Amino acid sequence: MSSEDLGTDKVPHSCPLSGPLNKRVARKGARFNVPDSSSSKDDGYVEITLDVCDDSVAVHSLKAANGDDLEQDPELALLAKGLEKRTTLGSLMARNASAKIRQVGHELKRLTSFTKKPARFDRTKSAAAHALTGLKFISKTDGGHGWAAVEKRFDEITGSNNGYLPRSQFGECIGMESKEFAGLLFDALARRQNLHGDSIDKVHLKYFWDQISNQSFDARLQTFFDMVDKDADGRITEEEVKEIISLSASANKLSNIQKQAEEYAALIMEELDPDNLGYIMINNLEMLLLQAPNQSVRGESRNLSQMISQNLKPTHDHNPLRRFYRGTKYFLVDNWQRVWVMALWIAVMCGLFTYKYIEYRRRKDVFDVMRHCVCFAKGAAETLKLNMALILLPVCRNTITWLRNKTKLGVVVPFDDNLNFHKVIAVGITIGVGIHGIAHLACDFPRLLHATPDQYRPMIKYFGKQHTSYWHFVRHVEGITGIVMVVLMAIAFTLATPWFRRGKMKNLPKPLKKLTGFNAFWYSHHLFVIVYTLLIVHGIKLFLTDKFCKRTTWMYLAIPVFLYLCERLTRLLRSSIKAVAIQKVAVYPGNVLALHMSKPHAFRYKSGQYMFVNCAAVSPFEWHPFSITSAPGDDNLSVHIRTLGDWTRQLRTVFSEVCQQPTDGKSGLLRADCLQGTNNPNFPRVLIDGPYGAPAQDYKKYEIVLLIGLGIGATPMISIVKDIVNNIKAKEEQEDEEEEDKMNALENGNGAAINKTSLSNSKRRLENFKTRRAYFYWVTREQGSFDWFKGIMNEVAEMDRNRVIELHNYCTSVYEEGDARSALITMLQALNHAKNGVDVVSGTRVKSHFAKPDWRRVYKQIAVNHNNARVGVFYCGAPALTKELRQLASDFSRKTSTKFDFHKENF
Repeated sequence: MSSEDLGTDKVPHSCPLSGPLNKRVARKGARFNVPDSSSSKDDGYVEITLDVCDDSVAVHSLKAANGDDLEQDPELALLAKGLEKRTTLGSLMARNASAKIRQVGHELKRLTSFTKKPARFDRTKSAAAHALTGLKFISKTDGGHGWAAVEKRFDEITGSNNGYLPRSQFGECIGMESKEFAGLLFDALARRQNLHGDSIDKVHLKYFWDQISNQSFDARLQTFFDMVDKDADGRITEEEVKEIISLSASANKLSNIQKQAEEYAALIMEELDPDNLGYIMINNLEMLLLQAPNQSVRGESRNLSQMISQNLKPTHDHNPLRRFYRGTKYFLVDNWQRVWVMALWIAVMCGLFTYKYIEYRRRKDVFDVMRHCVCFAKGAAETLKLNMALILLPVCRNTITWLRNKTKLGVVVPFDDNLNFHKVIAVGITIGVGIHGIAHLACDFPRLLHATPDQYRPMIKYFGKQHTSYWHFVRHVEGITGIVMVVLMAIAFTLATPWFRRGKMKNLPKPLKKLTGFNAFWYSHHLFVIVYTLLIVHGIKLFLTDKFCKRTTWMYLAIPVFLYLCERLTRLLRSSIKAVAIQKVAVYPGNVLALHMSKPHAFRYKSGQYMFVNCAAVSPFEWHPFSITSAPGDDNLSVHIRTLGDWTRQLRTVFSEVCQQPTDGKSGLLRADCLQGTNNPNFPRVLIDGPYGAPAQDYKKYEIVLLIGLGIGATPMISIVKDIVNNIKAKEEQEDEEEEDKMNALENGNGAAINKTSLSNSKRRLENFKTRRAYFYWVTREQGSFDWFKGIMNEVAEMDRNRVIELHNYCTSVYEEGDARSALITMLQALNHAKNGVDVVSGTRVKSHFAKPDWRRVYKQIAVNHNNARVGVFYCGAPALTKELRQLASDFSRKTSTKFDFHKENF
């Protein structure tokens, strides 16, 4: 670039009207050469004329040296306006003329760098439409209302420091979490106004906010460029790219990218600086940002998408009867299995209560003394007998698994809700105990004490002679056993509540903290061994009943208790026979322990099922359920265990002692493989029991499946994904075998001599496999979590040549796509995936998404792609998302032709 002075003229009163009109004004012109082989000699120059006052500079004109008007070029016109605005702001800052000229000179250099005309990205392409809304510095910026909140925070922060906002609190003031990123933004905007201090007043803050909240993509792009361009020379060097990558990675909690910032900076420079100039320009960033993937929906799919959106709009019915009818109908359609089971249970409870109530209402000798109190007590007792028997059935997992796999009862019985039904029965027991105990202690016994001798005479054969002491009735076997049972059940029920079982009671005194957590829940639940023993004794020593055949408690309990004992015996025998050898152990980021073990003989399971694990080195009595992450066709078993409680924490500690740091770059932080000879690590003994049925095992019934896993909840879905790939591979092999057999038969001249036995065996193996399309969404908040299943994800991406499985990884620690804080990560992700086929966030071949998924959009896309299909939705993760996913499945099933069946893992 070269420049030459075109002369100086004195022009009166041509400055901006910000000062006296008698200032001396000098008009100066300069011509700047823009080298371009495609332009003529004159076309390579841009002529700029400035009006220079004592304390300000203004742009007088901007045109090509050949006389052409450049106002038609929106890029140069915009830059000229920016130059004039900046020089005008400079006059308000009362800078001297020489400083202004230097500033203008610097801006002219920036201007000439933009006047070079490289091939710009075509913004009219549909692929760029989404990117043009990106580069947001503040999420959900809403103009004036946003400034009102910022101004309020400014007044609160600066109340004690004379109205100046320090740089260190700039992020807090504008609502930006990352202080480092906010500091970089502060510096970029301060350089624009030639501010050199570390604090600003409200006027400058308003200017900063206007720039941050500007909805123009060009303005946001320039601001982002200025953040990276720290020396304000209009160029970005590799060192500046490295620094912003490190800062962006820190803001998005991506530690792996932060460690490789230098490598990724070199990748960006290699792509955007092919001429090895040592810098990149703003147009390079623009081109990269606007090259977004085209996700438009066209033709019939577009029309269907619009129709679905229209159908999903909420309708407001002002008729309360119609609203009630529609809501009830939808509820029954979605929950008819639960409804009939609950209705049957409630009807039986009411029937038993009514039967006993009427029976004792008709016993004149008893009713005359204790009146309706004894009727309530005996009616509640009868419901308690059945509930104490029923509550064991939902936890007989082997029986439920057999019924699920071998019978058709699963069509009408919601086996997936076994634990929920267990809890409902527990509530019924609580109500029954309350009615029974209160009726006896607060009503029956006081009436017996205050009865007249004539009234009491029929009671002598049941209670002996009349006493005046209340404790005469309580100290009997019936009273003692009843009170002890109530106390033990109260302890077990309390420690089973989510607040105690999940350790949410943070404010308990230190001695009582041992009563929280899974261990307290597990051991307290075994108090029911004592409770059932006392219940049988209590039932034999029953008040007001002489005949043994009327003492029916043992009759209710006999079969369920026998079945439960068989279950526990089966576990004991099966786990002792099925000894497993630990083959590999890995401890991953996020405190996840992976155990790979040998598969016991005849251990057959389905993807989505789970098993119990016991480690005597931690506790010889505790068994904990974990989803099986290996596929049925794998040679070994594997489970991934997240450290969340006492038992898992101790298990991780025990195995960490025999693991070593990886030396070959493997992902596990700690790792131990089973070696040959005498070098095998001394792993603790592990027992397993299972497999047990779970909702996800039914995925093969659906042609289309949507698999959703949150964090460690991805474990059953990983097994399903692997199983789908294995089944697809087996199906292809079967087709190849059929084709080969046909060819052999034709060559032998006997078309009927096909090996029908082998073909029938292959078909039988795949007859239950219907899945032809799967969508897997894995959402996690930590980048390190992707290491858990990195190998599996890469294997699936490589083997799934027909793209049957659509994999989606979401990292919620990264700001949403389009946010300036993740813009460079997005660029880097696109470049690295295009060049190396590896995602920079997950480290796999699967490209990651940022922030949380839009689940409504996910459902809608599946409904568009699979019209008139039935989709199985399988979810494993935190309960908070269950309601939203279930509601969306219900809404889309009602209002579209695609039906969604929602299932959640409950073990």
